[in-house]
Amino acid sequence: MPAGGAVVSAAQRALADELADAAGAVVRRYFRQKIAIDDKADTSPVTIADREAETVMRRLIEARFPADGILGEEHGTVRAGADQVWVLDPIDGTKSFISGIPLFGTLIALLHEGRPVLGIIDQPISRERWRGVVGQESTHNGAAIRTRACPTLAAATLFATSPDMFQGADAAAFARLKSAAKLTRHGGDCYAYGLVASGFIDCVVEASLKPYDYCAMVPIIEGAGGIFTDWQGKPLGLHSDGRVLAAGDGRVHAAALTLLAG
Repeated sequence: MPAGGAVVSAAQRALADELADAAGAVVRRYFRQKIAIDDKADTSPVTIADREAETVMRRLIEARFPADGILGEEHGTVRAGADQVWVLDPIDGTKSFISGIPLFGTLIALLHEGRPVLGIIDQPISRERWRGVVGQESTHNGAAIRTRACPTLAAATLFATSPDMFQGADAAAFARLKSAAKLTRHGGDCYAYGLVASGFIDCVVEASLKPYDYCAMVPIIEGAGGIFTDWQGKPLGLHSDGRVLAAGDGRVHAAALTLLAG
């Protein structure tokens, strides 16, 4: 089983790609179509595309690995105590999806004993797929990728999906980080993390996230040579507090941690 230097099985890697393929087929069918948009209890939007894409992925997992747990954004959790748990976000960036902006993605993670060991970011419109597996180099459409060197925050490009995700002390912390960065941009959702892994962005900082928003990115960032932790520098897992920091260069990560801590 994966963890402690062991490998993710070929069957698990193959299923992850199959999940992304199946979800992408659903998402493409609904993209830029006139579909109903519902509001969840937290006022975030959800569509038939989100629900159907997660449903097809869950069916495949149940058929191949019925003892594994599943945590999905739209349809909840089953077998949460299993050693192996699949974490699914069928459309990370639903606000972009409903606006016709192709900067969302399907997120698929496999966790072993609470730690992400496999991750996929799949952009079904541009047909881009980032894959990370513990102990292996991360890839973009099958080609190995690396983060880029960046010696200081003063030279760094910083991304966050929206400034609205930072409230209270978190907003002040983000303001400190933004003031130190060379360039700050908003938007991108999961796509920005793929660009960190590919060496086009230096840092992503976010807050108020759920496990299905960040677990898939952990093996991708780390397998490309980057660092992805919470705001205290601790490893990310199911029980992290939703405040995350990804950086391609350890020097930028360390400097960002200092500023976030005040």
